[in-house]
This record gives sequence, C-alpha cells and structure tokens, in this order.
Amino acid sequence: MTMINTVLDQVARMDSDELNRVVDAIKLRRTFIARDSARSLRIGDAVQFTGRRNETVTGIVKKINVKTVVVDAGYTQWKVPANLLSPAIAMPA
Repeated sequence: MTMINTVLDQVARMDSDELNRVVDAIKLRRTFIARDSARSLRIGDAVQFTGRRNETVTGIVKKINVKTVVVDAGYTQWKVPANLLSPAIAMPA
C-alpha cells in the first residue's frame, strides 16, 4: 500500500474532530508553500502561469502580497496565487 492510500484510509476512519485537525494542518502547509513562493519573487521579475481556458499567460510582477502576486500581462493585470507562478521562458513583445 502506498503512503497516499494509507493516508486516505486513515482519513476515512476519522471522526469530525480529527478531520478538523487534518484540515487545519493542510491549510497551514498550503499557507507556508504560498508564502515561500511569494518570498522567492521580486517586483519586475518575468513570470508565467496557466490562465483560464488553459492558455499560458506571461507578464511582469507588479506587486507581491502575502499569498498572491499581481502580474501585469500588458492587456490586463492578474492576481495569481504565488505557487502557480514560474519563471517566464520568453517575454511578449
């Protein structure tokens, strides 16, 4: 049995209080990951992410919030969770 199957099996057996503790731990871990991602960025960095309709959006970091980043894509600004951003391969003209 893989680790994920073991975890899912344990979750299936939990009561409400135990599930609440697991949910709190997951939220804490997601917050840590998002903040760590935001700390690795600087204003002016070229980044890309997959936007709505599965298109790749490339832009420049304009503002860094605690968990999100404002990205200027030229035609619009996007507020994106920091953990969804990656360095841009090529900037638009």
